[in-house]
Amino acid sequence: MNIVNPYAKIIYPKMYRLFSETKGGILLPDNLKGGIELLQRVEEYGRVSHRSEDRQTSDSWKPFISAVVLQHGDWSITEHVSVTVEALVDRGITHEWVRHRLGAYTQESTRFVNYSKPGHEAQFIKPLGVNATETFWQGAIEHAEASYQAMIHEHIPPQLARSVFPNALASKLIVTYNLRNWRHFFLMRTSKESHPQMRQVTIPLLKEFQETIPLLYDDIIPESRQIENMRMPR
Repeated sequence: MNIVNPYAKIIYPKMYRLFSETKGGILLPDNLKGGIELLQRVEEYGRVSHRSEDRQTSDSWKPFISAVVLQHGDWSITEHVSVTVEALVDRGITHEWVRHRLGAYTQESTRFVNYSKPGHEAQFIKPLGVNATETFWQGAIEHAEASYQAMIHEHIPPQLARSVFPNALASKLIVTYNLRNWRHFFLMRTSKESHPQMRQVTIPLLKEFQETIPLLYDDIIPESRQIENMRMPR
């Protein structure tokens, strides 16, 4: 039984730091290039409505986004730019994740992946707080995995043998949302009502967004009540 840790991370655009100076031999970050480039594009497209493209400079994105998006509330211009995330979560969490309608998804398919082949072995994610009944959980997973292998050995296709796998089966998920939809996702899926295993990956992912894409997600506080989050301007 191969138990793995869940995660979610930005894979596009590449978020990387630029360094412009040193103090005492320590590199200091100049900016977060990937995230700022996204907001510069939002500014570029947003300025079309007022024909103010000639007023864009290398650092005008900050006052523009602050005024137009955060203060005026025109989040529509943030829909022009998207971010792609890679996540490894259990099948139960993928079922919840893909309920967010406005996005693009590609998910590891239990129809086509043969988990009996070398290099494609099944992976499982242990639920948070399962320690009290760990023996029962482990036994159930081992039995399910053995049953799958036996069915494959009997030449039952993977798309049928998969029926014995539990929600704990790990699945890789590629998700693309625009910047506005990512905000809506975080407001819902980092709230205190969301599933603990959802928060296990979404709260660190929110932190990555906050550190790499300035302004748009700074006010989201994990573990807040969802009803309070949904009152926030979007």
